Amino acid sequence: MITVIQRVSTAKVTIGNQQIGAIGIGIMALVAVEKDDTARVVDRLLERILNYRIFPDENGRMNMSLRAINGGLLLVPQFTLAADTSTGNRPSFTGSASPEKGREWFIYLQTAADKIYPGTQYGQFGADMQVTLTNDGPATFILRVSAA
Repeated sequence: MITVIQRVSTAKVTIGNQQIGAIGIGIMALVAVEKDDTARVVDRLLERILNYRIFPDENGRMNMSLRAINGGLLLVPQFTLAADTSTGNRPSFTGSASPEKGREWFIYLQTAADKIYPGTQYGQFGADMQVTLTNDGPATFILRVSAA
């Protein structure tokens, strides 16, 4: 599983003209499911997102986690992150989970997040979404957790 997390002051997801998720200060995470992902991988990725220390402490150093600041979390499915871009001019998605598995694991991620971090907001799997955010810093990180 791979995610791009961004420290944001605001972020929202809309479909058409309807807002389906929004947060203030927190993390907006674009999430891609890879074909060998498991429940252990999903659980580990969520824990890393929640505990990754990217928020400033009283000295301005990145020492605080999302949990520590009680910030918002917006999880947005984005299968294109799992693309193989190593050759050619067109991405390959051979390492990505099938749409069915991707949906299954994203729903699993939602369920897990609802249990351990209530108030988490979400994008919608398979939808044409518009994502708007104000990246704070900017601070952007790539996290990857694999089954191996």
